[in-house]
Amino acid sequence: MHHSLSTPFTRRQTIATLGTGAASLALAACSRGPGATAILPPSDATPQVAAESLLSSIADNLLALSPEGATSLGIDTGARAAERGKLSDRSAAGQQAVANTLKADIARVRTFEATGGAERIDHKTRTSLAVIESAYGVALDGFALPFGDVAVGGWRNTPYVVIQNVGAYLDVPKFLDSDHPVKNAADAEAYLSRLNAFPGALDGETERLKAAGGQGMIAPAFLIDKAVKQMEASLADAREGGGLVESLVKRTREQKIAGDWGPRAETIARGAVAPALERQLAELKAQRAKATMDAGMWARPGGDEWYAWGLRASTTTRMTPDEIHAMGRNELAELHGRMDPILKKLGYTQGSVGDRMNALAKDPRYKFPDNDAGRAEIVAYIQTWLGKIRAELPRAFRTLMKGNVEVKRLPLAEEPGAPAAYGGAGSIDGSIPGKFWINLRTTELHSKYSLPDLAMHEAIPGHVWQGEYANQMPLIRTMLAFNAYSEGWALYAEQLADELGLYDDFEVGRLGYLQSLAFRACRLVVDTGLHAKRWTREQGVEFFVKENGSNPLEVASEVDRYCSWAGQACGYKVGHSEIVRQRGLAQAALGPKYDLRDFDNVVVEGGNVPLDVLAQNVAAYVAGAKG
Repeated sequence: MHHSLSTPFTRRQTIATLGTGAASLALAACSRGPGATAILPPSDATPQVAAESLLSSIADNLLALSPEGATSLGIDTGARAAERGKLSDRSAAGQQAVANTLKADIARVRTFEATGGAERIDHKTRTSLAVIESAYGVALDGFALPFGDVAVGGWRNTPYVVIQNVGAYLDVPKFLDSDHPVKNAADAEAYLSRLNAFPGALDGETERLKAAGGQGMIAPAFLIDKAVKQMEASLADAREGGGLVESLVKRTREQKIAGDWGPRAETIARGAVAPALERQLAELKAQRAKATMDAGMWARPGGDEWYAWGLRASTTTRMTPDEIHAMGRNELAELHGRMDPILKKLGYTQGSVGDRMNALAKDPRYKFPDNDAGRAEIVAYIQTWLGKIRAELPRAFRTLMKGNVEVKRLPLAEEPGAPAAYGGAGSIDGSIPGKFWINLRTTELHSKYSLPDLAMHEAIPGHVWQGEYANQMPLIRTMLAFNAYSEGWALYAEQLADELGLYDDFEVGRLGYLQSLAFRACRLVVDTGLHAKRWTREQGVEFFVKENGSNPLEVASEVDRYCSWAGQACGYKVGHSEIVRQRGLAQAALGPKYDLRDFDNVVVEGGNVPLDVLAQNVAAYVAGAKG
């Protein structure tokens, strides 16, 4: 994700959290019971066949808990066709069902390893088993905590069941409109079936919201105020039928699917969805009366323990808040030290690096005209830079992907609330290209020095490129993705562009790249500041503005996000620093035998992994290269 606005997810990551939208894979109780879908191979099967069968059975069990995930991945067909009419179970019982499934499946992986199977399978399959063990182990520790949502191998963990950027009231309408297909009458019936399940999803959350409130686990007042305002808008819409009805009516009309879809959807929206939203809103308002303005987890019962887990889930390390805070401050100082001489060369000599970056942002030399000609110029400019990096990639990778990417303007309706850009790989079969979505509501969001770096991050060799390697993996690996790796890789992709010489004759572009890394270093300081060092929300905003020259309006919603997704913002820079650290270890160990192309291949072909598994993959490569 680009650093400027508030939503950090890409479509690829949405899929990675299985389109639950709810952070959690807190999903439908698996009717077959945990592990019941296992198709055991014949007793004389080779360990490799047994392991592959185990992986696909674990993927099936996870998908059964997330019908939305099956739809988002385009695999709710054939034997999984029934999933198209279901929503995940967001109740306490639904949470328990997920935990039970994870517990049973991690036990199956450990049994396989204990009986010596892991020694006799290929490295890729061994990595997949290690990924499941790591992701499931962390998730189970999260389910053991008394409150919150757990994303299984995903990025959206949160201590709050419903808040300004979490909850079925946001996720379900968006999912039905953007991911649920309406191509025929069966799809339209499945839409109605999901709409019928929506009130139950809301009530499941409301019950958990009440339970958390009973433990004194109440969100900050300023976040509840945002959530209440949004929910009031959702409620007013549902009382009219609104978007929930219009999405189905519009698409059945376009596809000429006969039926009384509008009246049927309206009956559900007004008769069942609206009352469930009323119940949830009433509970949020009741909690508002007891809420405080304290932003961080330190102020909440059991908050320190939850935050330690949230950091572990996001960074896939055991780093403490103090260690992460210090790392952020040190890296920020180092990056500003590299930015200072470039700014001086460009004629910006007065004030802090943050002040000078603020001034640079207003420099007309680096702006685009704020009209349609300017918008077209931005898209062409991105294409030019993607062309430059493509020419250099053979110097950085042994195996090259297609880098199949379209640069597209975001839909107008989405622009106001969307980030400056986001990107993700295309379909698994390659028929749909990856997308680099660019927000062009105003060209002021972009500059000539920040766009090259943004293109490297979102598209090539960042998210789109990495996603093409990931699409070749077993299904469970497409479903499990780790914030520290995904975002760490995208930041490392920005660094590769600089190391491959793209900014040697465009130094202001290097400044854009360094500011992007500095922004992620600030995140480490602010997230830990809020949750462990008792910072106020205002202190968080001020740190960005003063230290990094960020726009206060953009940063306010950014800081609110850290309050509700405690720890999530730390995955980016921790992941990047660890990839760079591993590279240093490989270089030192291999000396003249080290080759950048081999290292990059190991990292990207190993797929999306927790950082502990990344270290194992690099160690195996070093041992092999030593010969």
